[in-house]
Amino acid sequence: MSTVQDIERAAEQLAPEDFARLAAWVNRRQAEAWDQQIETDAQAGRLDKFVDEALEDLRAGRTTPAA
Repeated sequence: MSTVQDIERAAEQLAPEDFARLAAWVNRRQAEAWDQQIETDAQAGRLDKFVDEALEDLRAGRTTPAA
């Protein structure tokens, strides 16, 4: 298995279009991991407090329409 330093050195040698493909892949992986973490937190109830606060603000008229 390569180390991060090995991967960084290899990435520096990539042609610009290949580097762009790699960057897009890394971004997709990060987004997928974030989505999975949000889903896990939501299912575990760790976001309920924030949902409750948002609904309370909405009912109290402390919100503005999205642009």
